[in-house]
Amino acid sequence: MENVFNILEERGYIEQLTHPQEIKELFQKESVPFYIGIDPTADSLHVGHFVSLMVASHMQRFGHKPIILVGGGTATIGDPSGKTDMRKMLSREELDYNVECIKKQIEKFVSFEGENAAIIVNNADWLLDLKFVDFVREIGSLFSVNKMLAAECYKQRLETGLTFFEMSYMLMQSYDFLYLYNKYGCKLQMGGNDQWSNIIGGVELIRKIGKDDSFGLTFKLLTTKEGKKMGKTEKGALWLDPKKTSPYEFYQYWRNVEDSSIENVFKMLTFLPMDKIKELSSYKDEKINEAKKILAFEITKLIHGEEEAKKAEEASNALFNGQGSLENMPTVKVENTNISILDAIILTGIAPSKGQGRTLINQGGISLNDKKITDSNYVLSNNDFSNGYAILKKGKKVFYKLELNSI
Repeated sequence: MENVFNILEERGYIEQLTHPQEIKELFQKESVPFYIGIDPTADSLHVGHFVSLMVASHMQRFGHKPIILVGGGTATIGDPSGKTDMRKMLSREELDYNVECIKKQIEKFVSFEGENAAIIVNNADWLLDLKFVDFVREIGSLFSVNKMLAAECYKQRLETGLTFFEMSYMLMQSYDFLYLYNKYGCKLQMGGNDQWSNIIGGVELIRKIGKDDSFGLTFKLLTTKEGKKMGKTEKGALWLDPKKTSPYEFYQYWRNVEDSSIENVFKMLTFLPMDKIKELSSYKDEKINEAKKILAFEITKLIHGEEEAKKAEEASNALFNGQGSLENMPTVKVENTNISILDAIILTGIAPSKGQGRTLINQGGISLNDKKITDSNYVLSNNDFSNGYAILKKGKKVFYKLELNSI
């Protein structure tokens, strides 16, 4: 069996490993059941989950068995990692609905058929029926509070107030690994690097009960050159659900990725061969835009299918090159032509408030039908809708079509 470890390393996924040499040997010797966890705090996955699912896909292609854990149980608590405030608590009905939505998106990355077919499990099935005293006696007694409080996932929250409810998250996630180890022979937990402390907790829990074949691996987070997580837009997260983030908006995000990130994004979010990635990443000056078009198309195709990727590409070409159709660009319906420019900005989501809209106008960042808007009191008229629509633009890369409801 070819070693998937080499592929993950070559594509820049691997950040930390609990037992580097043993993990590499494990991948070489046998088909490894592994799991990644996703808390269903929304009814869609977003770009933050993308890398995890790509890793799962690579692993399965090399014969390993994915176990996708949706945290219907842990999501009732919420992971405190990277959070300054306690997460919103969701009802069981909300969580169950989110789980069903997420399952459909996962199917785009892993197969649920064949010898190493993926399985989806929901930790609500075993966590919600646990008896508290039994759990803290059997599992909690194996964890050092001093060591837990030194973990990165808790440090930030100690300043604002960490509840016992949230602190139990690590115990719950560690117990998940133990449960999957016993039931499915799962030997490896994988996750983003912000999950390192939680993953170590699970690995050590299994080893404390006398086993020596539990392992953990984290992969790098996809970040900008400033170190910020990729996947944030004017409207918030970059969702994989087309109803939350349109294929066009999704395409445009990757079409506009910074030059220095192109190679990493190609390696981590596409299946293009490495020699092709090296070639595209070497493009300079104006030619780099050709690489970005290919990048945006490949990622959009993976999430939304080839047809939607082509539509997004056409809409983008229509705006930037005067070629193709405007039909597929983001469109907002308006009741009549007499809408103020500030209301239009808020309606499209370009800015969340009139104050921020005025700031954009004063900075020269807003144009209508390619004409710069300088008056924040401007009201659109019939002349602006000469073709039945008007094009509202922020900067050089954010476009919206304002279309009359009667059209």
